[in-house]
Amino acid sequence: MPQPPSAASRDEPVIRDRGDACPGALRLHQADDGYLARVRIPGGMLGARAAGMLADAADRLGDGHIDLTSRGNAQLRGLGAACGGELAGVLADAGLLPAPSHERVRNIVASPLTGLDRGGLPDVAPWVAELDRLLCASEETAALSGRFLFALDDGRGDVSSLDADVNLLARGPEHALLTTAGAGEGLLVAATDAPGTALVAARYFLDAARRAGTRAWRVAELPAEHQLSVGELASRLAGAGIRSTVVSETAAPSGPAPEPGLVEGPGPVEGPGQLVALSVLAPLGRLTTAQWNLLAGLTGRLRLTPWRGVVVPGLAAPAAPDALAVLADAGLITTPADPRRSVTACTGQPGCARSHRDVRADARTVTALAAGPLPVHWSGCERRCGHPRGTAWVDVLATPDGYDLRAPDRAPRPGVHPSDLAAALRDARRTTSHDAAKK
Repeated sequence: MPQPPSAASRDEPVIRDRGDACPGALRLHQADDGYLARVRIPGGMLGARAAGMLADAADRLGDGHIDLTSRGNAQLRGLGAACGGELAGVLADAGLLPAPSHERVRNIVASPLTGLDRGGLPDVAPWVAELDRLLCASEETAALSGRFLFALDDGRGDVSSLDADVNLLARGPEHALLTTAGAGEGLLVAATDAPGTALVAARYFLDAARRAGTRAWRVAELPAEHQLSVGELASRLAGAGIRSTVVSETAAPSGPAPEPGLVEGPGPVEGPGQLVALSVLAPLGRLTTAQWNLLAGLTGRLRLTPWRGVVVPGLAAPAAPDALAVLADAGLITTPADPRRSVTACTGQPGCARSHRDVRADARTVTALAAGPLPVHWSGCERRCGHPRGTAWVDVLATPDGYDLRAPDRAPRPGVHPSDLAAALRDARRTTSHDAAKK
């Protein structure tokens, strides 16, 4: 399977000859369908007012859709060239631009169900807010690339496998395990110090990147002689007044992403007054503003997930079945049986000039005919934007000659004609899943 750039070997360091051009809310990216804005939403956590203002901006300034990213952020597309100032004003008024100089570096994913179930897991939502505050208050961290990622896991193991640069994993209510990408050891710290340790780790990366001189954007891009040292990180934490203990066993639990429907967690997803949470997925990662507003109107709270879904917390239990029915009628994915559940795609044509095909249209045509448990990602070019992380997946890559199809432990199938793709994809998902089950 193709490896993402962040998984490059330390023996072959990535040498960047330019700064990071990752789009943001203020730095718009010009695409074939207009300009694109990426709005960072730490932990994916949104209130009703901010959600409503984002939808209004998508309608008035963009194409009437909100794309969900693999980092739990939101994108607006089809923006006009002259709308940047107005969009910035809307986002600032919505509270989504607390520090303009840092708006692209607020990449924080967190366990979407944290604090919503009674499985005894800590609530890491306060970590999200505090880490975001610390990032925005640090002049130095404005130099992080827009691709640098923090993952805050409450212990269920859902976001620990998302290729983050800095990971915090709750170890019970009193402690957190800090690890950095590629490190064989970690540091155990007090839970109250967790956000501060992540900030120290990010600053350490920036120092290492400057010494390396390769303009690395992510921890995994550092050459071997400049990789982050647990000993040095512990020393830096001590200098910041944070006590830590080296831990050799850093393997995180492997927890699943929330399935669509009434959320099932380690314990009942209920709070005072029989409140429950619902989970839905956006077909191919894209919501109309009407769908978005339906979700935001249920309880006034949204949690965007790194799996291009939305968790709605705080819904009265008796209202949950009717709410799911309404969301299903609106075209959202509300059950695990939906064949669209594990299918994602990049933007493709006509929005991206690099794409060889309208991959979203082809995916919509083929998906119902090629169902299977293994995730599938459709890519319009070899960059494979937005492909799955931390899991096996079927790679469907558009080329000038058709599609190249790759599946784990299978010989590549190049040049598959679109008319033959449904059968080829169905076979890859079925046989790969069968062989994986036997191992």
